[in-house]
Amino acid sequence: MKILVTGYPGLLTNDLVPILQEDHQVIPLSIEDLDITRKGDVFKTIENHLPDAVINCAGYTAVDQAEKDWEGAFQANALGAHHLALACRHFESILCQISTDYVFDGRINRPYQPWDSPNPINVYGASKLAGEFIVEKLLNRFYIVRLSSLYGKNGNNFVNTILNQAERGEPVVGVIDQIMSPTWSVNFSRGLVQILASGNFGFYHLTDRTDGGISWFDFAKAILKTRGLKREIRPITSKNLDRPAPRPPYSVLDTRYLTLATGYHPLHYQEALEQFLK
Repeated sequence: MKILVTGYPGLLTNDLVPILQEDHQVIPLSIEDLDITRKGDVFKTIENHLPDAVINCAGYTAVDQAEKDWEGAFQANALGAHHLALACRHFESILCQISTDYVFDGRINRPYQPWDSPNPINVYGASKLAGEFIVEKLLNRFYIVRLSSLYGKNGNNFVNTILNQAERGEPVVGVIDQIMSPTWSVNFSRGLVQILASGNFGFYHLTDRTDGGISWFDFAKAILKTRGLKREIRPITSKNLDRPAPRPPYSVLDTRYLTLATGYHPLHYQEALEQFLK
C-alpha cells in the first residue's frame, strides 16, 4: 500500500513512519512539503502521488493557545481536514484522520465508546470534532482514530517532562482530578497498521490499556517508579494549574471495539511505559 503521511516529523510520525515502512511504501510530508490549509496544494500533492491512503497527523495542537486563536485552530484542524477529504474523494484515496479524547466533555463515569456523543469543552476539541464531522460527511472510506495523552521519544510530552524534572531535582507535581488513558506512540502506530489492514472503516479509539483510566498524578508515580527514581510527587488539582483551556475531568477511551474489529490488543499502560523507558 502507498501511504502518504502528513505532519512529519512529529511526536507521533517519528515512530509511525518507520513502523509503516516495514510493509508499505510511505511518503512522509512536512508542513514545508504540504500545508494542508492550502486547497490547491493538497489537490496537487494527492494527484502527484496518488496514494492508496492518507494519514493526517498534521494539525494545531496548542490546546491553551487555541482558546485565543479560534481561527488558527479551525484552519488547521477543520479546514485542513476538509481539503484532504475532498482530495481523497476526488482521487479515490482512503483518509485516516487522527483525532483526540478532547472531543468529549468528561462528564460520564465510564470509558468512552467510539459512538458516544461528543461535546467538546475547549476550542481545540471543537476544532478536532469539526474535522471529524467533515471527514465523515464527505467520505465513505475513512478511519477516524482518537488517541489520548500521547507520549514518545520525540517532542514534548508528559513522560519526558516528569523525568527531566525529577533528574534535575525540581518539584514534581501531578493532577489528581483528570483521568485519562496514556498512549505510547509506538503502541498507537502498531495498532494503526492493523486498523488500515482491516478494511473496517469507521471510528476507533486507540490508547494504552488502563482498565478504567489513570490520573496524571498516578501516571507520574508510575513513571518515576519504573525508572527507579525516588522523588516526592505533590498532588494538585486542575484549578491549581489555572490553564486557559478547560480539560475534561474523565476522558478515558474504551479500546474494546478496536480489538473486536481489527484483532489488535493494545499494551497495558505499564508494559508500554516499561518498553518505552528501556
